[in-house]
Amino acid sequence: MPLAGRETHPNAPKGSSPVPITRSASQFSLVKGSHRYLVRCAAGSEETAIAQLMTWADTEDLDFDWFDAAVLARQIAQRQFERAVGRPND
Repeated sequence: MPLAGRETHPNAPKGSSPVPITRSASQFSLVKGSHRYLVRCAAGSEETAIAQLMTWADTEDLDFDWFDAAVLARQIAQRQFERAVGRPND
């Protein structure tokens, strides 16, 4: 099934924006206790995704802290690097 459209989870943190889902979109996840944080971003929108992680980390009513943001941001940066040097996605 092709990836298409825009998606925001109904329980996404306040201020989250729908992101376009395309074939070049990447998905990153973090499981923390009973919570699963899922981030999808299209190639070229990594900075926006990382900014959203920072917003989540700064939100007191979320069980998502700066360490969690750093873990996901590292995953995003690694994928961006792999694209830049021409490595295939894992």
